[in-house]
Amino acid sequence: MDNERIRKELQEWQAEMQKRPSLMSALSRSVQQKINSYIPEKVHKVITATIRQMIKGVLFGARHLSKEPMPIASLQQVEEEVLKKINSYKHTAAAEGGFTGAGGILLGLADFPILLGIKLKLLFDVATLYGFSVKDYKERVYLLHIFQLAFSSARHRKEVYSQMTNWKEQRVHLPEDINDFDWRNFQQEYRDYIDLAKMAQLIPGIGAVVGYVVNYKLIEKLGRTAMNAYRMRWVEERLLTA
Repeated sequence: MDNERIRKELQEWQAEMQKRPSLMSALSRSVQQKINSYIPEKVHKVITATIRQMIKGVLFGARHLSKEPMPIASLQQVEEEVLKKINSYKHTAAAEGGFTGAGGILLGLADFPILLGIKLKLLFDVATLYGFSVKDYKERVYLLHIFQLAFSSARHRKEVYSQMTNWKEQRVHLPEDINDFDWRNFQQEYRDYIDLAKMAQLIPGIGAVVGYVVNYKLIEKLGRTAMNAYRMRWVEERLLTA
């Protein structure tokens, strides 16, 4: 894959990220917001706190697990390794989804935190392969932005994308305290995105198949999003030559 093709793929992805929400997307979001309005506030608070603690625990509490960034190589070499890594995580997540999906409601519910951990670990590895140090707090915030970009509505995705462009300047304005991050919006966008697909995983008889396929596709989407997010950084920081 030469640099010209990578640039073309990046430009197509960037255009996709900036698309206006479709009518169907807007309608779906309206329905989901209506459903959310029926959920008691204390339930929202519990879910928000749970997701916040899980993600903070992985992203900001395990510095000793962080690998050093890989030495800068050609982007083609980097992406060969990234694609191998994504493929490995896709199969791991799919196997985990199939297993928990076959185990009924309790194991199906256990899939949520397990899959979340797999997704975050993938982002760590992808960042490292592209040469960025995840020991830097603000690089970990960038991982949160990638996560949101992959698993949000079209409307929110456009907002997040705008926060990620020209990251060198954007990062200067980041809050120093991760508690200032908008966790409520983060968890709600994430839940709204995957709820319907993941709920089918709890249905007896089809849960294993649904869990396998959905987890595979979710990791595939996150991997593609991460690749393009870091391609964008390479372009902005002039690491990608013509």
